[in-house]
Amino acid sequence: MAEALTLCLAALLSFIGMGWLALSLEVHWQQAFGHQAVLTARATQRLRLLGWMGLLLSAVFCFIADRPSMAVLVWLMLLAASASLITQVLAWRAPWLRMLVMRIRR
Repeated sequence: MAEALTLCLAALLSFIGMGWLALSLEVHWQQAFGHQAVLTARATQRLRLLGWMGLLLSAVFCFIADRPSMAVLVWLMLLAASASLITQVLAWRAPWLRMLVMRIRR
């Protein structure tokens, strides 16, 4: 039970981290917030930092849940799945990614 919860947290953090990394790019930011929205340099830095931290924490949770050889495989598969899911959200429902940005816009 604890392993399943840990892997779910790893998947969630992987998805959120990929979303933050995607939103740190001007093109994706405008897809989510409109073409008039401006992405500041400070917001870009924060989004990238949060994105990488999310992916790192995802890896940590994978290593907590499984032995190292399996954890690396699971983490890489989570990265691929999260990246694919984020691209689908950006393609069809980009405004949904707004919920990932709480106060970072400032």
